[in-house]
Amino acid sequence: MPDTSDKLMLDDFLCFAVYSANHAFNRVYKPLLDRLGLTYPQYLAMVTLWAQDGLTVGQIGDKVLLETNTLTPLLKRLETAGLVRRVRDAQDERQVRIHLTEKGRSLKAEALAVPKEMGVCLARDRQAVERLTGELAALRDTLLAKTRS
Repeated sequence: MPDTSDKLMLDDFLCFAVYSANHAFNRVYKPLLDRLGLTYPQYLAMVTLWAQDGLTVGQIGDKVLLETNTLTPLLKRLETAGLVRRVRDAQDERQVRIHLTEKGRSLKAEALAVPKEMGVCLARDRQAVERLTGELAALRDTLLAKTRS
């Protein structure tokens, strides 16, 4: 059997499997999120705010792993769409807090269908999805820890 250790094979890369799975996720998510009028990063911000309203831009960025310079224009577009309000923090004017509007809160009812539809697309049982999610989150956290050292 020939030694293939010196070959770079795309299909052998875990990073490519994750990268290409991300692209596949985005293709499936797009029509689901189009119905909500959201992009995927906007959806992540909204899910974060549905869990805890009134977070600062920095807190949202920490949760969705986006830098402030990426997140701010995204939040401005959500504000223009009438889904959130951006308000300077009364105690620290350097901070901007993001609050859901009534329209933003009511969008959650429609958004509840998205995870269910994604679950059907994944063709995996709940336990398998939870296990894979946990493994990927642990891998992500390990990699992020390497960048912070």
